[in-house]
Amino acid sequence: MTATPTTPAVAARDRVIIFDTTMRDGEQSPGASMSLEEKLELAKILEEMKVDVIEAGFPIASNGDFEAVREIAKIVTESTICGLARAGLGDIDRAAEAIKPAKRGRIHTFISTSPVHMKWKLQMEPEAVLEMVTKSVTHARNLCGDVEWSAEDATRTERDFLRRCVEAAIRAGAQTINIPDTVGYTYPSEYEALFRDLIENVPGADGVIFSTHCHNDLGLAVANSLAGLQGGARQVEAAINGMGERAGNAALEEVVMALKVRGDKLPFGTGIDTTQITRASRYVSAITGFPVQFNKAIVGKNAFAHESGIHQDGMLKNAETYEIMLPADVGQGATSLVMGKHSGRHAFREKLKALGYELGQNALNEAFVRFKDLADKKKHVFDDDLIALVDDALASGSDRIQVKSLKVIAGTEGPQQADLTVTIDGEERSASATGDGPVDAVFNAIHEAVPHEAILRLFQVHAVTEGTDAQAQVSVRLEEDGRIATGQAADTDTLTASAKAYVNALNNLFARKEKSAPEGRIASGF
Repeated sequence: MTATPTTPAVAARDRVIIFDTTMRDGEQSPGASMSLEEKLELAKILEEMKVDVIEAGFPIASNGDFEAVREIAKIVTESTICGLARAGLGDIDRAAEAIKPAKRGRIHTFISTSPVHMKWKLQMEPEAVLEMVTKSVTHARNLCGDVEWSAEDATRTERDFLRRCVEAAIRAGAQTINIPDTVGYTYPSEYEALFRDLIENVPGADGVIFSTHCHNDLGLAVANSLAGLQGGARQVEAAINGMGERAGNAALEEVVMALKVRGDKLPFGTGIDTTQITRASRYVSAITGFPVQFNKAIVGKNAFAHESGIHQDGMLKNAETYEIMLPADVGQGATSLVMGKHSGRHAFREKLKALGYELGQNALNEAFVRFKDLADKKKHVFDDDLIALVDDALASGSDRIQVKSLKVIAGTEGPQQADLTVTIDGEERSASATGDGPVDAVFNAIHEAVPHEAILRLFQVHAVTEGTDAQAQVSVRLEEDGRIATGQAADTDTLTASAKAYVNALNNLFARKEKSAPEGRIASGF
């Protein structure tokens, strides 16, 4: 018996378009920059998940963003590929050029409409903004058949002016009207009423799709998105794991599963293959270095974990006592099964599938070797150990530099010392360095062996599982000349994991450096 309540049939008019902005708004999370290769892989995952619209980037922001949008437009055939543009004609031209190869392309243009934004950010009078709405949407519509227009900071915009702007965008040819809660300011009943007002009172509103785009500054992004649907919106803009500026966006996985589980109160349907959700979540976490909190709804490690004896008793009798959806519904595996050194390759492969990973043969073989090495060190290998092990591999870019050996002298009497040997394109190079603590000594030794100018921006360690033999998962973020690269590694030895994560970040940084894609990102406001 499924744990998901039976939902009523959903009429075609109640189909909700899922618009993913992980690669655009999500990447604007400080330190969450993604490489071209990572974006291409994520685009494939989102397409397999049957996301309707993929906002692939902000083409005018940098050559790297333009290239990412264009390359994604070439390989994705099922989802609409969207490029963001401000109201300037140059922005719109750049977005149109980026999405040109797409089978289905969309230009998403926006301008601020709230008094505070118009006064301080745009330094424009309302009538000038209104004129720009018409001009920008008209220009976009002449270049692309699918145009979306957004009123930045809509929820703090004077209602009459917002109506006028929406009407102007519709008259100019926009087919999707986005009403963003840019700063996470609104609350559900207010947001629902806003959509009802616009749909009922703006001429032509019945012929376009209204969209939500909610930020999570007050923790209401998902609730507001659902309220927007109740008010008449039929597109939701969201990001995997709730990635995004400040406190993030509405979490795509939470919106989709709320619609699936509570169809009795939210009679809307999506085309999302929910069994791909966990896979997408873990990939985004791996490439950005942003860990998913343990108790995160839908995709957190504890989302389907039951420790209480009372809960366990209920689960054993009937899973519906404490689970409103099945782990399989979102591609999650059980979190309590134990793998050990006697487990075979077939069991290992099936276990990874249950956890949401499907690796190619070479990647599977490499992961299995690492698993066996880990099983020799640990009495029990838990699901989270396996997740860390595979994420470690997924996060890796070029492996020109590899840690061959590491010896660290630490203790109460300093200075601490690290003796390190690395291979660079197959050639060994050794270094010895001291530091203010063992990790500092390790990083100094790497710097000696591999001279570079990168600055350490983040060093983060957490234990993957419980116990003194738990794996340490380390995230390192480096920055050089505006380029940011993240590295991850997991090992039962924290210092070894730290060295590998730092080297992983260096490999990723050097790989990006070689591509010589100019940066100079421009962050949009919603």
